[in-house]
Amino acid sequence: MDLQKAVDRFRDRIGSDAYEALLGRLDQANEHIATQGILDFEGRKLLTGYSYGEFYDWDLYFESIYLSYYGVSRFCRVNTEAFLGRQMLNGFVSRTLLDPREHQHFKPFLAQLAVLHARQTQEASWPDEATFDQLAKYVDHWLWYCDLDKNGLCVWDSADHSGMDNQMSRAGAFGSWTVEGVDLNCYLVRELQAMAVLARRLGQSDAARQYERRSEQMWRTIDSVLWDDRDGFYYDRNERTGAPVRVKSVAGLLPLWLDAIPPDKAARLVDDHLRNEQEFWLAYPVASWSRQEPDYDQGADDWGCNWRGTTWIPANYMLMHGLLRHGYEPLARDLAYRTFEMALLRNDVTREYYNAETGEGKGLNPFWGWSCLAYFMPLECEIAYDPMALTDEPAVPLARALGVTFPAV
Repeated sequence: MDLQKAVDRFRDRIGSDAYEALLGRLDQANEHIATQGILDFEGRKLLTGYSYGEFYDWDLYFESIYLSYYGVSRFCRVNTEAFLGRQMLNGFVSRTLLDPREHQHFKPFLAQLAVLHARQTQEASWPDEATFDQLAKYVDHWLWYCDLDKNGLCVWDSADHSGMDNQMSRAGAFGSWTVEGVDLNCYLVRELQAMAVLARRLGQSDAARQYERRSEQMWRTIDSVLWDDRDGFYYDRNERTGAPVRVKSVAGLLPLWLDAIPPDKAARLVDDHLRNEQEFWLAYPVASWSRQEPDYDQGADDWGCNWRGTTWIPANYMLMHGLLRHGYEPLARDLAYRTFEMALLRNDVTREYYNAETGEGKGLNPFWGWSCLAYFMPLECEIAYDPMALTDEPAVPLARALGVTFPAV
């Protein structure tokens, strides 16, 4: 990997004006994080991307990836320890800290956070065996308490639980516990793989093999139960009726993020749906909701956010790496640069999400959370680097190659 040559290619492609704008935007975002996004919580300094001060689950994962570009790893650990510090005896960990949601288990990203920390620090001191045992209980809560019909697939409490807040028609109303989410179970496939990585770091080879087998079995169940061959799409499933929930959400594209998806099914997802301009590939892809759905909307709903058509950076980020993984490099590159242009050149400040038709920023203003990943997506394409890879390979502090540093905290 020649990082400096990749940076030069990146700068030449976007032009000197855009490159200077990028450096200014990164300084702006970092100042927001350092002054407004690191908050006191029970005697610790914790990270959040939200100006109203709540700490969330998967948001933390993507926020921590952004900070990994600067070599900042501490929040992977201290935020995780804060969440695990409130773990219940049955393994449950609320997905929020300030206002705990009693039935919404932390989305399957805690073990992946621990792997990200390990890749950055290259130290064996954390997670230690006690933390690993807590993570094991947390994963077991998903697999036992959230698989109500014991078919090997877990259910969301609701769309709110999924983080795609207003996708009720596919993930259910608050407290409904009816929908086996494609997204949820894909996250669990990776979370089990992450547990295998952590187990091996602790010398627990038998546990690592067990987590790998469970991950493989979960993928086989996703592929056999949630795949619809007629439509060439992965649909969520209503656990109570057994019927597919025939709503096309970006969640149904997330099997592309996994290694195991067969090439023929990946091709159908990409060709029939992802790059379909009448579904997800709008001017500023990827739309979070198919354009053909009757409640497709680019506005902001009453909750202040909208996952029924707008573009969200973490979904783009996962899909970009999935496309790279499965040999769709030109499309991944196109997605990366379109996302970069939308976030940097169409807006004066980082925003929470974006209008997929115009590129206009929506939601919190300013925002310093997961949307900052947009600024590094093209560079990751240039060097084929994936901070989310579940390996022991050292993380790469990409921002240092741009000459940008994170303020002392």
